[in-house]
Amino acid sequence: MPTQFTISNFSGYSPFSIYLCDTGQTTCIYIDTISSGAVPYTFDAPIILDTLTEYTVKTIDASGCTVFNIIDF
Repeated sequence: MPTQFTISNFSGYSPFSIYLCDTGQTTCIYIDTISSGAVPYTFDAPIILDTLTEYTVKTIDASGCTVFNIIDF
């Protein structure tokens, strides 16, 4: 079963581009672009990243502001 992520809120300017990365951000996979009204937003880790135990979720808002969240499983 793939690792699943849920984003429950955003701060910044909609729309938001979502990426899932390894913690060193060597590999970042584009997930989707969504509006703030689309939360909660759930997605599965791509197969190439599914075996990791620590992830970085990178979110870029419409003004170019980038937020990094490290998630440890």
